Amino acid sequence: MEFKITTEYIELIKLLKVLGIAETGGHAKAIVDDGEVKYNGVVDYRKRLKVRPGDKIEVDGETINVV
Repeated sequence: MEFKITTEYIELIKLLKVLGIAETGGHAKAIVDDGEVKYNGVVDYRKRLKVRPGDKIEVDGETINVV
């Protein structure tokens, strides 16, 4: 899946909400806290992580390429 951003970056928890992977901000934080998110191939626990074009997010068996 590809996700296009029009700004410099999007915070990880906001990305999870926009894509419908998380229902709420709290749910998005729990997904990150539980180590279910990989950022460029590595598990990352930073909720406010700035995701930029070129980054790859993996969650719930899905890969999101940010463009």
